[in-house]
Amino acid sequence: MASRTDDLVIVQGLRGTRATIEAWNDRPWRTVGPWFAGSFAIAVVLLLCVLVVAARSTPEVRPMFLPGFDGRTPWEQIRFYLFRNGLVLALHAMACVAGFIAMSSLPAEADRYSGTWRWVHDRAGPLALAFVACATLFSLGTQAYALGWGLKTLAWQNGVSAPHLLLLVLPHALPELVALFLPLAAWIIVSRRKEWDTLMAVTFVTVAIAIPMLVIAALTEVYVTPILLRHALGL
Repeated sequence: MASRTDDLVIVQGLRGTRATIEAWNDRPWRTVGPWFAGSFAIAVVLLLCVLVVAARSTPEVRPMFLPGFDGRTPWEQIRFYLFRNGLVLALHAMACVAGFIAMSSLPAEADRYSGTWRWVHDRAGPLALAFVACATLFSLGTQAYALGWGLKTLAWQNGVSAPHLLLLVLPHALPELVALFLPLAAWIIVSRRKEWDTLMAVTFVTVAIAIPMLVIAALTEVYVTPILLRHALGL
Protein backbone atom coordinates (compact mmCIF):
# COMPACT_ATOMS: atom_id res chain seq x y z
CA MET A 1 0.00 0.00 0.00
CA ALA A 2 2.84 2.40 0.83
CA SER A 3 4.45 1.88 -2.56
CA ARG A 4 1.06 2.38 -4.26
CA THR A 5 0.64 5.68 -2.40
CA ASP A 6 4.13 6.80 -3.37
CA ASP A 7 3.27 6.14 -7.02
CA LEU A 8 0.16 8.33 -7.01
CA VAL A 9 0.47 11.13 -9.56
CA ILE A 10 -0.75 13.78 -7.13
CA VAL A 11 1.97 12.82 -4.66
CA GLN A 12 4.58 12.94 -7.38
CA GLY A 13 3.15 16.27 -8.51
CA LEU A 14 3.53 17.78 -5.04
CA ARG A 15 7.09 16.53 -4.80
CA GLY A 16 7.86 18.01 -8.20
CA THR A 17 6.20 21.27 -7.18
CA ARG A 18 8.42 21.61 -4.13
CA ALA A 19 11.53 20.91 -6.19
CA THR A 20 10.44 23.40 -8.85
CA ILE A 21 9.84 26.18 -6.34
CA GLU A 22 13.22 25.54 -4.72
CA ALA A 23 14.87 25.82 -8.14
CA TRP A 24 13.01 29.07 -8.87
CA ASN A 25 14.23 30.53 -5.57
CA ASP A 26 17.73 30.63 -7.05
CA ARG A 27 16.58 32.88 -9.92
CA PRO A 28 13.31 34.54 -8.80
CA TRP A 29 13.31 37.56 -11.08
CA ARG A 30 14.35 35.54 -14.09
CA THR A 31 11.38 33.28 -13.40
CA VAL A 32 8.61 35.73 -12.52
CA GLY A 33 9.81 38.61 -14.72
CA PRO A 34 8.36 37.14 -17.94
CA TRP A 35 5.15 36.32 -16.07
CA PHE A 36 4.73 39.96 -15.04
CA ALA A 37 5.53 41.15 -18.56
CA GLY A 38 2.95 38.76 -20.01
CA SER A 39 0.33 39.72 -17.43
CA PHE A 40 0.94 43.42 -18.09
CA ALA A 41 0.49 42.82 -21.82
CA ILE A 42 -2.79 40.96 -21.25
CA ALA A 43 -4.01 43.78 -18.96
CA VAL A 44 -3.18 46.41 -21.59
CA VAL A 45 -4.99 44.43 -24.31
CA LEU A 46 -8.02 44.06 -22.03
CA LEU A 47 -8.07 47.80 -21.28
CA LEU A 48 -7.94 48.57 -25.00
CA CYS A 49 -10.85 46.18 -25.52
CA VAL A 50 -12.68 47.95 -22.68
CA LEU A 51 -12.27 51.27 -24.50
CA VAL A 52 -13.57 49.73 -27.73
CA VAL A 53 -16.61 48.32 -25.90
CA ALA A 54 -17.17 51.66 -24.17
CA ALA A 55 -17.08 53.50 -27.49
CA ARG A 56 -19.78 51.20 -28.90
CA SER A 57 -21.96 50.91 -25.79
CA THR A 58 -25.13 52.75 -24.87
CA PRO A 59 -24.90 54.18 -21.35
CA GLU A 60 -27.32 53.08 -18.66
CA VAL A 61 -29.77 55.72 -17.46
CA ARG A 62 -30.00 54.16 -14.00
CA PRO A 63 -27.47 55.92 -11.73
CA MET A 64 -24.20 54.15 -11.08
CA PHE A 65 -21.68 55.06 -8.40
CA LEU A 66 -18.03 55.84 -8.90
CA PRO A 67 -15.52 53.98 -6.69
CA GLY A 68 -15.78 55.32 -3.15
CA PHE A 69 -19.08 57.16 -3.68
CA ASP A 70 -21.66 54.43 -3.06
CA GLY A 71 -22.18 55.14 0.64
CA ARG A 72 -20.54 51.96 1.91
CA THR A 73 -17.93 52.04 4.64
CA PRO A 74 -14.29 51.57 3.59
CA TRP A 75 -14.24 48.09 5.13
CA GLU A 76 -17.38 47.09 3.22
CA GLN A 77 -15.85 48.31 -0.04
CA ILE A 78 -12.55 46.52 0.58
CA ARG A 79 -14.36 43.29 1.45
CA PHE A 80 -16.46 43.54 -1.73
CA TYR A 81 -13.46 44.22 -3.98
CA LEU A 82 -11.44 41.39 -2.47
CA PHE A 83 -14.33 38.94 -2.74
CA ARG A 84 -15.02 39.88 -6.38
CA ASN A 85 -11.38 39.72 -7.41
CA GLY A 86 -10.80 36.60 -5.34
CA LEU A 87 -13.35 34.74 -7.45
CA VAL A 88 -11.64 35.82 -10.69
CA LEU A 89 -8.21 34.90 -9.32
CA ALA A 90 -9.52 31.49 -8.26
CA LEU A 91 -10.88 30.90 -11.77
CA HIS A 92 -7.55 31.78 -13.37
CA ALA A 93 -5.61 29.71 -10.84
CA MET A 94 -7.84 26.72 -11.54
CA ALA A 95 -6.86 27.02 -15.21
CA CYS A 96 -3.28 26.25 -14.13
CA VAL A 97 -4.42 23.29 -12.04
CA ALA A 98 -6.55 22.01 -14.91
CA GLY A 99 -3.59 22.35 -17.26
CA PHE A 100 -1.46 20.27 -14.89
CA ILE A 101 -4.12 17.58 -14.64
CA ALA A 102 -4.80 17.57 -18.37
CA MET A 103 -1.25 17.52 -19.68
CA SER A 104 0.78 15.99 -16.84
CA SER A 105 -1.36 13.87 -14.53
CA LEU A 106 -3.69 12.25 -17.05
CA PRO A 107 -0.94 11.10 -19.47
CA ALA A 108 1.00 9.65 -16.53
CA GLU A 109 -2.10 7.87 -15.24
CA ALA A 110 -2.81 6.47 -18.72
CA ASP A 111 0.01 3.95 -18.27
CA ARG A 112 -2.05 2.25 -15.55
CA TYR A 113 -4.91 1.43 -17.92
CA SER A 114 -5.59 -0.39 -21.15
CA GLY A 115 -8.36 -0.56 -23.68
CA THR A 116 -11.17 1.97 -23.42
CA TRP A 117 -9.90 3.64 -20.24
CA ARG A 118 -6.46 4.07 -21.80
CA TRP A 119 -8.09 5.73 -24.83
CA VAL A 120 -10.11 8.05 -22.54
CA HIS A 121 -6.99 9.13 -20.63
CA ASP A 122 -5.04 9.71 -23.82
CA ARG A 123 -7.76 11.95 -25.28
CA ALA A 124 -8.85 13.68 -22.07
CA GLY A 125 -5.75 15.88 -21.84
CA PRO A 126 -6.13 17.84 -25.10
CA LEU A 127 -9.91 18.08 -24.61
CA ALA A 128 -9.50 19.44 -21.08
CA LEU A 129 -6.89 21.89 -22.32
CA ALA A 130 -9.25 23.13 -25.03
CA PHE A 131 -11.96 23.56 -22.41
CA VAL A 132 -9.61 25.63 -20.24
CA ALA A 133 -8.72 27.82 -23.23
CA CYS A 134 -12.40 28.40 -24.04
CA ALA A 135 -13.23 29.19 -20.41
CA THR A 136 -10.34 31.65 -20.28
CA LEU A 137 -11.47 33.43 -23.45
CA PHE A 138 -15.01 33.55 -22.08
CA SER A 139 -13.71 35.13 -18.86
CA LEU A 140 -11.74 37.77 -20.76
CA GLY A 141 -14.67 38.53 -23.06
CA THR A 142 -17.19 38.94 -20.27
CA GLN A 143 -14.81 41.14 -18.29
CA ALA A 144 -14.15 43.37 -21.32
CA TYR A 145 -17.87 43.76 -21.95
CA ALA A 146 -18.83 44.41 -18.32
CA LEU A 147 -15.97 46.85 -17.68
CA GLY A 148 -16.51 48.65 -20.98
CA TRP A 149 -20.22 49.09 -20.41
CA GLY A 150 -19.66 50.25 -16.84
CA LEU A 151 -16.95 52.67 -17.93
CA LYS A 152 -19.20 54.21 -20.60
CA THR A 153 -22.09 54.60 -18.17
CA LEU A 154 -19.99 56.18 -15.42
CA ALA A 155 -18.23 58.51 -17.85
CA TRP A 156 -21.50 59.64 -19.44
CA GLN A 157 -23.22 60.20 -16.09
CA ASN A 158 -20.30 62.30 -14.83
CA GLY A 159 -19.78 64.31 -17.99
CA VAL A 160 -16.32 63.05 -18.95
CA SER A 161 -14.93 60.87 -21.71
CA ALA A 162 -14.36 57.17 -21.17
CA PRO A 163 -10.57 57.43 -21.77
CA HIS A 164 -10.36 60.28 -19.21
CA LEU A 165 -12.21 58.27 -16.57
CA LEU A 166 -10.12 55.17 -17.31
CA LEU A 167 -6.96 57.22 -16.79
CA LEU A 168 -8.23 58.35 -13.38
CA VAL A 169 -8.91 54.81 -12.16
CA LEU A 170 -5.74 53.37 -13.68
CA PRO A 171 -3.68 53.61 -10.42
CA HIS A 172 -5.77 50.82 -8.91
CA ALA A 173 -7.09 49.15 -12.06
CA LEU A 174 -3.77 48.31 -13.71
CA PRO A 175 -2.12 46.60 -10.69
CA GLU A 176 -5.39 44.80 -10.05
CA LEU A 177 -5.55 43.42 -13.58
CA VAL A 178 -1.87 42.46 -13.59
CA ALA A 179 -2.41 40.50 -10.38
CA LEU A 180 -5.52 38.78 -11.73
CA PHE A 181 -3.90 37.75 -15.01
CA LEU A 182 -0.60 36.63 -13.48
CA PRO A 183 -1.62 32.94 -13.33
CA LEU A 184 -2.84 33.01 -16.93
CA ALA A 185 0.31 34.72 -18.20
CA ALA A 186 2.50 32.17 -16.42
CA TRP A 187 0.26 29.37 -17.73
CA ILE A 188 0.76 30.58 -21.31
CA ILE A 189 4.53 30.90 -20.93
CA VAL A 190 5.18 27.50 -19.35
CA SER A 191 2.73 25.77 -21.69
CA ARG A 192 4.55 27.17 -24.72
CA ARG A 193 7.68 25.58 -23.28
CA LYS A 194 5.68 22.39 -22.64
CA GLU A 195 6.70 22.49 -18.98
CA TRP A 196 3.38 21.02 -17.91
CA ASP A 197 4.76 19.49 -14.73
CA THR A 198 5.51 22.98 -13.32
CA LEU A 199 1.91 24.23 -13.49
CA MET A 200 1.16 23.30 -9.87
CA ALA A 201 4.15 25.35 -8.77
CA VAL A 202 2.98 28.17 -11.05
CA THR A 203 -0.39 28.12 -9.29
CA PHE A 204 1.09 28.39 -5.80
CA VAL A 205 3.61 31.10 -6.69
CA THR A 206 1.34 33.33 -8.77
CA VAL A 207 -1.50 33.22 -6.26
CA ALA A 208 0.93 34.01 -3.42
CA ILE A 209 2.14 37.05 -5.37
CA ALA A 210 -1.30 38.15 -6.55
CA ILE A 211 -3.05 38.19 -3.17
CA PRO A 212 -1.01 41.06 -1.61
CA MET A 213 -1.19 42.93 -4.92
CA LEU A 214 -4.99 42.71 -4.83
CA VAL A 215 -5.05 43.91 -1.23
CA ILE A 216 -2.95 46.95 -2.17
CA ALA A 217 -5.15 47.59 -5.23
CA ALA A 218 -8.29 47.44 -3.05
CA LEU A 219 -6.81 49.90 -0.55
CA THR A 220 -5.86 52.21 -3.42
CA GLU A 221 -9.35 51.99 -4.90
CA VAL A 222 -10.95 52.85 -1.55
CA TYR A 223 -8.61 55.56 -0.26
CA VAL A 224 -6.74 57.04 -3.26
CA THR A 225 -9.03 56.79 -6.31
CA PRO A 226 -11.87 58.82 -4.71
CA ILE A 227 -9.42 61.66 -4.04
CA LEU A 228 -8.32 61.66 -7.67
CA LEU A 229 -11.92 61.61 -8.85
CA ARG A 230 -12.95 64.48 -6.56
CA HIS A 231 -10.03 66.62 -7.71
CA ALA A 232 -10.44 65.88 -11.42
CA LEU A 233 -14.24 65.86 -11.67
CA GLY A 234 -15.02 68.48 -9.04
CA LEU A 235 -17.13 66.13 -6.94
